[in-house]
Amino acid sequence: MNYFKKVGYKRIVMTIVGNIFIGLGIGIFRYAAMGNDPYTAMNLSLSFCVGMSYPVFQILFNLGAFVIQLIWGRELIGIGTVVNAFFLGYIVDFFYHILLLLPFGDLVFWQSVIVVCIGVVICSFGLSLYQTSDVGVAPYDALSLITQKKLPKIPYFWHRMFDDALAALISFVSTGFTNIGLGSLVSAFGLGPFIHFFNKHFSEKLLKNMEE
Repeated sequence: MNYFKKVGYKRIVMTIVGNIFIGLGIGIFRYAAMGNDPYTAMNLSLSFCVGMSYPVFQILFNLGAFVIQLIWGRELIGIGTVVNAFFLGYIVDFFYHILLLLPFGDLVFWQSVIVVCIGVVICSFGLSLYQTSDVGVAPYDALSLITQKKLPKIPYFWHRMFDDALAALISFVSTGFTNIGLGSLVSAFGLGPFIHFFNKHFSEKLLKNMEE
């Protein structure tokens, strides 16, 4: 209870809402079937290979990464870590299966591109809320922060690029281009600018107004 009082319930609500939007955005990526962000692609591919549901596999992966976070990045752990690690996979699956019920049938290429762009905007909005709330980092996100702390001369960008490239490679080796594609490239290069936009024009202002 002391922890919740320290971080504030408003920040906790902010990170929960952020993860809901992240899950919706990733669900839209899956619905477009043009490739997912590297982390999701890796978990989707590996979960398929081992015959396990995506949310359950993602939790198991997060538990493994959490051990590393607990040893070398304990300051990065918070309620946001728990929400993202244990619930994001189920949020993604929920929205994905809702989208499959829509009466649109198979999307043609230009429709899929539009859907991917919508997914980028929604996912960026969620990531902006989640990151701005600053109440804990997901285990996967913590990996690049930890290696950057150990190797400070290398910019964070390259640590994150290495992790994402490795995740994309694992996905490709596991299931080919099933979960890697144009959507992966769009998410890799499109999320950053949109997150920055939402940080500046919405999330930071929202947090400031809530805490005044």
